[in-house]
Amino acid sequence: MKIVVLDGYTLNPGDITWEGLEKLGEVTVYDRTKAEDVIERIGDAQAVYTNKTPITRETLDACPNVKFIGVLATGYNIVDIEAAKEKNIPVANIPTYGTAAVSQFAIGLLLELCHHIGAHSDAVKAGEWSSNPDWCFWKYPLVELAGKTMGIIGFGRIGQETGKIAQALGMKVLAYDSYKRPELESETCHYVELDELLKESDVISLHCPLFPSTEGIINKDTIAKMKDGVMIINDSRGPLIVEQDLREALDSGKVAGAALDVVSTEPIKMDNPLLGAENVILTPHIAWAPKESRQRLMDIAVANLQAFVDGAPQNVVNA
Repeated sequence: MKIVVLDGYTLNPGDITWEGLEKLGEVTVYDRTKAEDVIERIGDAQAVYTNKTPITRETLDACPNVKFIGVLATGYNIVDIEAAKEKNIPVANIPTYGTAAVSQFAIGLLLELCHHIGAHSDAVKAGEWSSNPDWCFWKYPLVELAGKTMGIIGFGRIGQETGKIAQALGMKVLAYDSYKRPELESETCHYVELDELLKESDVISLHCPLFPSTEGIINKDTIAKMKDGVMIINDSRGPLIVEQDLREALDSGKVAGAALDVVSTEPIKMDNPLLGAENVILTPHIAWAPKESRQRLMDIAVANLQAFVDGAPQNVVNA
C-alpha cells in the first residue's frame, strides 16, 4: 500500500516517528503541501493523510486510487466528505487525543492572565528588580482565583477536565452545554443556561465545537451580559469570538483580559484587531501540541488505517 502524508510537520517535526505507518505500507511524508501540488503528490497512493491541506472533489476525481483518507486532527472540514462518501472512501479523524493537554493549557492561559508570569520574568531580566527601591514590585494587578466562578461553554471531555482543575483551585464551575450529564453536578459544579453563565462568571472558558449555533457566541451582545472585569479564555476554535467586539470590550475595560490560543484566521493576520490590545495574551494554536498528546494522535492515526485494512473502519466521519 502506498501512503502519503501531505503535511506532517506540525504533528511530527522530528521528535516522534512514522514507523507505525511504515509497517502498513510505503510511506512518503511531506512537511507541507501547497494546494496546487496535492494531486501530484497523492499520485497513485491508496491512503492519504492530511492535517490542514484541503482534499477536494477535484482532487479525488484526479486520484482514483485513493481508498482511505485520514485526518491528523479532530476537525475534518478540510476534506470534501460528501465527495469521499460518494466514492466509498472512508474519512477517519482523531476524535480525542489532547483532553489533558488542552485543559491544562486553558488553565495555564488563565494563570498567565492572573499573574503575568512571563512579563514579570522579563522585567527582572531587564534589571527592573535590581534597580527597584522596594523588595518586590508588580506591573499588573494580580488575581486570586479561589472563590471565583468559572463559566465553561461546552462541557464535553475538555470542558469537564478544565472544570476539575478549576475546582481544585477553589473555583465554582457553571457549565453550559446542550447535552447535560447530571451525575457531574456537585456543590461546586452546576449546569446553567447561557445567560446565567454570562451574568455570574468571573472567568469564561470556551470549549465548544464550531457550529453555526456557536460561531460568534462571544459578541457585543453576550459580552454586554457579562460581569465588568470578566476574563475570557479560548483554546477551542477562533471563530467562536467576534474579534472586533472583543477588542472593543478589552479597550473599554468591560473585559479585563483575554487569553487566546486560537483566532479566526490562522496563521494570524497582522491586521487582526486583537494584536493591538494591551490586555490580551495570544499563543499560536499550541494547546494540543505536547509530545505526549501528539504521540497519542499518531497512534490513533495508525490504528485508523489498520482498522480500515482489517475491514472494520473506525472513527469514520462520513459513514
